[in-house]
Amino acid sequence: MSLQEMIMVKLKEAMKTKNTVALESLRAIKSEILLAQTKSGASESLNEEEEIKLLQRLVKQRKDSAAVYEEQGREDLAAPELAQIEIISQFLPEQMNEEDLKSIIAGIIEKVGATSMKDMGKVMGIASKELAGKADGKAISTAVKQLLA
Repeated sequence: MSLQEMIMVKLKEAMKTKNTVALESLRAIKSEILLAQTKSGASESLNEEEEIKLLQRLVKQRKDSAAVYEEQGREDLAAPELAQIEIISQFLPEQMNEEDLKSIIAGIIEKVGATSMKDMGKVMGIASKELAGKADGKAISTAVKQLLA
């Protein structure tokens, strides 16, 4: 079942249960999918990699918004953003834990022959491609910095 079909099924469920947070989140995903399809000029569905990037972008937008709201002491606005993150994250593949992430990045560092922070760009390029969808870019960057420091 494609992401678009799963979203439609969940959207119908959310409508029946009158779950407004889920409705808002699912409509945002559906809207982004439609926008991405129109941008590319293709009426066919997105491939899995594009879907994952789209979902990650939506999660990141909400995390950033929630962080700004929390900074300003607006917990009333941060809570819905955090709730939407939970709903959108259901459609993402399971994220790697920190130990697995570090072990994979250590292997990449060894393979590339990186020795200092000057080599971070090389490591990040390969790590980002290998770990796409499995780990957040910020988590990858943090792990690379820790291992190269």
